Amino acid sequence: MESDEVTLREQLFHNRVRETIICVLLFTCLYILSYLILTHFKKAAEFITDDAEDATVNKIALWLCTFTLSVAVCAVLLLPISILSNEVLLAFPHSYYMQWLNGSLIRGLWNLVFLFSNLSLVFLMPFAYFFIESEGFAGSKKGVMARVYEAVVLLLLLALLVMGIFWVASALLHDNIARKSLYDLWDYYLPYLYSGISLCGVLLLLLCTPFGLSRMFSVTGSLLVKPRLLEDIEDTLDCTTFEEATLSRQIKYGRTSCWVKLDMETVKREYQTVQNKRIALEKRRKASPWQRNLGYPLAMLALLGMTVMCVLMVCFNVLELLFDEKAMPRGMDDPHLGRASFSMFGSLGAAVQVVLILYLMVSSVVGFYCSPLFTSLLPRAQDTNLTQMIGNCVSLLILSSALPVFSRTLGITRFDLLGDFGRYNWLGNFYIVFLYNMMFAGLTSASLIKTVTWAVQRELIRAFGLHKLPLTVSRSAVPFRLLLAKTFGHISNKANTSNLDLTSSRKMRREPVPHIVSPLALGPL
Repeated sequence: MESDEVTLREQLFHNRVRETIICVLLFTCLYILSYLILTHFKKAAEFITDDAEDATVNKIALWLCTFTLSVAVCAVLLLPISILSNEVLLAFPHSYYMQWLNGSLIRGLWNLVFLFSNLSLVFLMPFAYFFIESEGFAGSKKGVMARVYEAVVLLLLLALLVMGIFWVASALLHDNIARKSLYDLWDYYLPYLYSGISLCGVLLLLLCTPFGLSRMFSVTGSLLVKPRLLEDIEDTLDCTTFEEATLSRQIKYGRTSCWVKLDMETVKREYQTVQNKRIALEKRRKASPWQRNLGYPLAMLALLGMTVMCVLMVCFNVLELLFDEKAMPRGMDDPHLGRASFSMFGSLGAAVQVVLILYLMVSSVVGFYCSPLFTSLLPRAQDTNLTQMIGNCVSLLILSSALPVFSRTLGITRFDLLGDFGRYNWLGNFYIVFLYNMMFAGLTSASLIKTVTWAVQRELIRAFGLHKLPLTVSRSAVPFRLLLAKTFGHISNKANTSNLDLTSSRKMRREPVPHIVSPLALGPL
C-alpha cells in the first residue's frame, strides 16, 4: 500500500516537473522571438546614450515589453495548441511519446497565460511607463533606485484610483457589492475587474476585426504581384525609369533651366512616388507567369472564402443560441483531451478552426493599426520609441488575451474556456452574447459587401487597362447652370465674331460701332 502511494507521488512529481520544463521552454522560445521583433523596431539612439542611468532604465523597460509581448503571443496560441493537441491524441491514442500531451499541461498553460497577462497589464506595463518617465523624488539621491521608488509610488496611487473607481461603479450597478469588505479583494474584486478588462478587449475585437477583414484584401494586394492583362511591362518600366532619372537630375541640380525655379518638396515627393512605382514594376517583371497571373487571384479567393466561412459560422451560432443552451460560452476545469473531436468534421474541421482563429487575430491587428484612432501607434523599423513600444505591447496583449473568449463567443470553436478565462460574469448573459454575435455578423457582412464589390470592379478595370481610356461624361451628369453658361458663352462668341466683322466693315465706312453686352456679363442666373 505504501509503495503504491510512493509510486503515485513520484508520478505526480514527474508530471509536474515535465509540465514545468515544457512551459519554461515554450516561454523561452517566445521570449527570444519577441526580443528579436522588438529590437527590429526599437530606436537605437535610446539605448546608446552618454547617460548610463537612462540606458539601464531603457533596457529594463525593453525587457518588460519583451515579456509582455511573449505572453501576448502565447495567448494567441492557446486555442490552436489545445485543439491540435486533442486531434493528435485522437490520432495516436496509445503512443508512448504523446503521453506528455495531457489535459493537466493544457490547463496549466491556460492558467499561466491568464496570470501573466493580468500581471503584465495591471502592473508591469504601467510600471515600465512610470519608470522611463520618472526622475526620482525631489531631494533624493539620483540613481536607478530613486526612479524605481517613484515608479512604485505612482503605480500604487494608480491602483488605488482604479480600485476606487471600480468600487464606486460596481456599487452603483449592484447594491450588495457595496457591502463587500476589503477581505474579498482577491476573491471578488480582482476577478470582477478582470472580467471588465476582458469585456473591453472583446469589444475592441468587435470593432477592429470587421474593419480588418475588409482591409486584408488591400493589404494582401499590396504584398503580391497583381495581374495586368493588357499592359506592356517593359515599355512602362522604361518610361518610369526615364522619368525617375529626370526627377533625380532635377533634385541634384535644383532647376531645369536658369529661368525656371522648382518646388523641391514637390519634386522629392514625386520622385519617391515614381521610385516606388519603378520598384513595383521590377518586382512584377521578375515574377513568374504563375505568380503574376494566379497568385493574386488565388490569395483573394482564399481571403474571401475564409471571411465568408467566418460569417456563416457566426450565423449558425446565432441559430444555435436560440434553440440550444450548450452554444453559450462557459468554462470547464478538465478539457478531456483525446476523447472526441471539437469539430463535427473531424481533424479537417479542427484544422479549419485553427486557421480561422489565426486569421481573425491577424485581421484584428490589421484593423487596429488601420483605424484612425490607433494609426499613430504603428511601429516603424528602427524608429519606435519606448513609449510607443509600451502602447503597442499593451494593445496587442488586450487583443490576444481576449481572443479565446472572442472565438468561443462567436462559435468559431467548441473548445470551452479553461481556468479563469471561463469565469467572467458577462459570459452567462444571453442578451450580451446574442447581440455580440449579431453585431459581428452584420458589421462583417456590410464591410465585406462594400469592399469586395468595389475592389473587384477596380481590379477588373485595372487588369484590362480600362482605367487608361478617356472617360465619357453623360449630359445628365453636367449641371444645368454649366450648360446655360456654355450656351451663353457660345452665343457670346458668335456675337463677338459678328461684332468684329461689323467693326471691320464700319471702319471702312467710318460708322460708329454699337456695344454688344455678353449675357455672361450680367452675372449668375
